Amino acid sequence: MASPPRRSRLPMVAVGVVVLAFYLSLSALSAFAVVTLWRLRPDPLTAAVVGVGVAVVLGYLSFRFGTVRLLSRLDARDMSPAESPSVHRLRDRLAERMDLDPPTLKLARFSAPNALALDPMGRDVVVLDAALFRLLDADEFEALLAHELAHLERKDGLVQSLVASVLQTVVGVGYLFVSPVTFLTTGVALGSAWMRGRPGSWPETLAGRVRLRLDEFVGLFGFGLTVFVRSQSRKREFAADARAAEVTGKPMALASALRKLERAARPEFGLSPLWVYGEVEVEDPVSDLLSTHPSTDERVERLAAMADESMTRIEVR
Repeated sequence: MASPPRRSRLPMVAVGVVVLAFYLSLSALSAFAVVTLWRLRPDPLTAAVVGVGVAVVLGYLSFRFGTVRLLSRLDARDMSPAESPSVHRLRDRLAERMDLDPPTLKLARFSAPNALALDPMGRDVVVLDAALFRLLDADEFEALLAHELAHLERKDGLVQSLVASVLQTVVGVGYLFVSPVTFLTTGVALGSAWMRGRPGSWPETLAGRVRLRLDEFVGLFGFGLTVFVRSQSRKREFAADARAAEVTGKPMALASALRKLERAARPEFGLSPLWVYGEVEVEDPVSDLLSTHPSTDERVERLAAMADESMTRIEVR
């Protein structure tokens, strides 16, 4: 590709100089901030405690206000004991077995049958889709409700939010320390490309290649932390399944409920279930790594194994 004439390149050179100066200034400022923070750093233990403490507080506030906003967006209404006495009796019985304060039950209409265990400020809430009462039989509904209560019992939503907040803080601190190099390489790559009259060629420069490799490193680090958080979420789903099976003694009822929910969700792709069942299975290893829920097949297999194990424990007289 031929370079533009010298006269037409002058504005590009001017832009390149401005871009270079701008990013060099950002690099200098970020380097000054990093050096200052490093000089003022406390001992490693204190720094870790303060950093984790700040991350936990921010994660807690984000979780609390986030669940309140989510609940308001769902447009859910309270289910009164008068209109659904049997459901409230079931809730009370399960909550007593799990040593929980009975959560508030709310009714909503989702794009697919769904149930959500939320932990806003105040009393815990379980939001139920109206379609569940037509889709599930009594045992399946009991198992599903026990699964939601298990999430509340373990404070799964709060724990996951706190872990994610701490890891996001780690990524942010890491990015802060590499930001001087990021700004420097960006400025040199963009500035030199503009000066040569080929602004789109910045990735081909040495500085551009360094910048792209740096982005890949930071992205890979963040991806690894995301995979870790999602893996913990899947483990908590398995744990909630196991707890529901233990409390109700009906693991196959939960397995049947999960299958029904999966089939009912396939025609539409609306609100993604947060706490009930896995995403639609796709043969994609990356999607599996990033999924917040195990596949329905995995969950059903584990529940079937629990049912088999409980059968072997029955004494034959």
